[in-house]
Amino acid sequence: MSPQRMGRWLPWISTPLLLAVFFLAWDVFVRVNNMSELVLPRPGTVLASLVDLVQDPETWAHARVTATETIAGFLIALGAGITVGAILGKVRWMEYSLRPMIVASQVVPKVALIPLFVIWFGFGMTSKIIMSAMLAFFPIMLNVQLGVRSVESGQRDVMRALNASRWHTFRHLELKSTMPYVFAGMEVGIVFAIIGTIVGEYLGGSEGLGYLVVRTLNELNAPALFAVIILLSVLGLLLYFVVNGLKRFFIPWHESVYSQHDVNA
Repeated sequence: MSPQRMGRWLPWISTPLLLAVFFLAWDVFVRVNNMSELVLPRPGTVLASLVDLVQDPETWAHARVTATETIAGFLIALGAGITVGAILGKVRWMEYSLRPMIVASQVVPKVALIPLFVIWFGFGMTSKIIMSAMLAFFPIMLNVQLGVRSVESGQRDVMRALNASRWHTFRHLELKSTMPYVFAGMEVGIVFAIIGTIVGEYLGGSEGLGYLVVRTLNELNAPALFAVIILLSVLGLLLYFVVNGLKRFFIPWHESVYSQHDVNA
């Protein structure tokens, strides 16, 4: 098999094999140590609970709530991160002035803010969306700021020598130079967004997959708890792949995209 074809099929072979080895090791560990189902259930039991959850319409309603909160928070963080990052990347004195406050806002434990958000915004979706946006904002903003500053002065000089207008300079130079950094921030931001949503649902929610984790935990239903965690992982992977697909669509010329095409070609 040629290296190109091997690169195309390798993920489809290695991933199932690794998962099979992981679940086999899990099952052997539980059997050898004779562990209780309340502590660590066997993979077969978790799979049965997962099937039951998938067949339950209530599970899909909770998943829809979590996905909505995550996407809404991510979009808010994306808009705010691009705006703030572009401004701070262009205006150095403003970046120097606001940096301490921005860093201080990020080092505050977000979990400690959940009770306040519940008091201010209630147990509905608003508090979860805000938490999701807060966690996703910082990586997006930092990457956009770095992208704006990554445009080399020599390239700007070339555009000025060609009598390019500000619009053409922005469109053909600054935008193309910044877009890879934007998508790098988005790939990290979507992961942080779903973490923020789950934390918000876990500590102060009445719906969503995070709330479902709390409910199964209170019921001491360990197999269902593990099944919900698997659903959360699948949801996070789907959202990440959506962002990665957008990157392939908007910046197919970038090395991080066409190098993957070379491997999968």
